[in-house]
Amino acid sequence: MSDTIRIGLLRLSDAAPVLVAQERGMFETQGLKVEISVEPSWANIADKLSYGMLEAAVMLPPLALACMLGLRGRKTDLVLPLSLSANGNAVTLTKKWQEPFAAGGIIAVANRQKLRLGVVHAFSTHDLLLRYWLDVNGLDPDRDVEIAVLSPAEMVGGLAAGAIDGFCAGAPWGHVALRAGLGFTAIKTQEIWEDHPEKCLALRADFAAGDPARVRNLLIALSDACRYCATPSRRPALAELLSGPENLALPADLIEPSLNPAEGGPIFDQNFPVPAHGTWFAMQMLRWGKAPEAVLGAASALYNPGLFIASGGAKPFPREEIFCDTKR
Repeated sequence: MSDTIRIGLLRLSDAAPVLVAQERGMFETQGLKVEISVEPSWANIADKLSYGMLEAAVMLPPLALACMLGLRGRKTDLVLPLSLSANGNAVTLTKKWQEPFAAGGIIAVANRQKLRLGVVHAFSTHDLLLRYWLDVNGLDPDRDVEIAVLSPAEMVGGLAAGAIDGFCAGAPWGHVALRAGLGFTAIKTQEIWEDHPEKCLALRADFAAGDPARVRNLLIALSDACRYCATPSRRPALAELLSGPENLALPADLIEPSLNPAEGGPIFDQNFPVPAHGTWFAMQMLRWGKAPEAVLGAASALYNPGLFIASGGAKPFPREEIFCDTKR
């Protein structure tokens, strides 16, 4: 087994804990050698995990479930021992729909035109939360709108070109669209599900089982990095780090607001991997025909709070059981 842990991530604000742990020597403090692989798409992340080209990744929980079941690419056993972020996404619509939306909400806009809305992956928190919101507002996500898949960095360009009418994506891309005058925020995903889980750390199950000492140290380093990222006074430095050409390649003053939870940015210090969250994602995937019933068992196998607790992480109370209504 290699002495290097390869971690994949996308150019998103909520990949910050991994970047911080590398930049500030937190991995090194734990005796770890880590190589970060910045990928262009979630498909790349999933493929590299499945073929053993990554040991770990900043991941979308629904995509991890899809990988577990072989619903996209090669079936891959994964473990989710750490939640890296909560909240952080928004539904952004093109500017021309701002007035009708203000008057009658998303259904008023959808009654004028069949909307084409972008999500970052077919198996994503963004897709499931967008579908939940549309349904609550009386729209059938499979009939009344078209949902298209684009990588996060393509969303703003797609909006500018008129290829999509809106998108649900993570920070900072909604802020980029707003700053460019291309769109407006229809809803932040924290208004759909308050403090919803967003990105997680996914590990190949064979790596997690075969090297428990390094896994423990990895979780310690990333938990420390999450606490750093959650400190308000650190946001300017964090934005500067993320602004680099190898990361988001955007101005730091544009990134910094996207890190503020009060403005819809990610929360970094809710790290316990709550199994009930996995159940919600699994039930929504089942509901929309994205997965067979086996997804419920996959969710139980995927979430592993024991690894988090073994690394010194505390179990949350009482909010761990407060999550979006699974009956919808």
